[in-house]
Amino acid sequence: MDRLSTLMSRFGVSANLYYNDKLCGVEAYSGVGRHGHMHLLQAGTVTVQGADEGDTILTQPSLIFIPRPFEHRLFARESDGARLLCASIDFEGGIDNPLSASLPDMLVLPLDELPLLATTLKWMFEEASEGHCGKEAVINRLFELLIILLFRHLLELNQLQTGLMAGLAAPRLAHSLIRVNDAPHYPWSIAEMADQSNMSRSAYAAHFRTIVGQTPAEYLLSWRISLAQKLLRDGRAINLIAADVGYDSPSALARAFRRKTGVSPREWTKALAMHEGQD
Repeated sequence: MDRLSTLMSRFGVSANLYYNDKLCGVEAYSGVGRHGHMHLLQAGTVTVQGADEGDTILTQPSLIFIPRPFEHRLFARESDGARLLCASIDFEGGIDNPLSASLPDMLVLPLDELPLLATTLKWMFEEASEGHCGKEAVINRLFELLIILLFRHLLELNQLQTGLMAGLAAPRLAHSLIRVNDAPHYPWSIAEMADQSNMSRSAYAAHFRTIVGQTPAEYLLSWRISLAQKLLRDGRAINLIAADVGYDSPSALARAFRRKTGVSPREWTKALAMHEGQD
């Protein structure tokens, strides 16, 4: 079963190229706003400084993936010869969507450890060095493809320790997570989720919490409310959303929404509109 397609269809990603040049000096990111970032070090040396973390000096071509706003800096001297390709990243559903929320604040990976991405990276760097018309649009789409391939890499090598992506990489949990993600409207019980993984209810619940970091019930609530938030962002009315995300009525969804977020759907939507109007 496909572990990624449902996630990417519900919480797709868009990229916007903003830097394609040598770096001399400091590029600083405050960690506020709506965007994540991807930085590709094509050549040279760059120092990455993350909030509350030590400096990381990169001396070989590398990928720096920051899935949501996170304070960090990139620094290079002219003699370092650092050439970077950078894009802002936006996931549908906002910064708290379950896909990006399951990832660490920052991933730093040498490009030679990412064979699944090699062809796309080669195409990107060639496109970036040329002056063809439509270059920026092409690079934006390639960044989006790169993120999907990066997720595939992380799943296949099981490189994440906890969260949704770690659960999808776990052989005993993947099937049940895929089924729940594909059918949020179904009235799932914990026993039925456990059956999908051929495990007892107690063993499943314990293993699920260890790997995903939530109980199965907490995950189901989080997944449904994340989908509801995404649909509200898209302009759907709450009375048209409830059944799609597993609730018998708009009032039942509103109660679950408040239990998860602390506010009503109406209050959440109003606060979202005010916040986005300020960006």
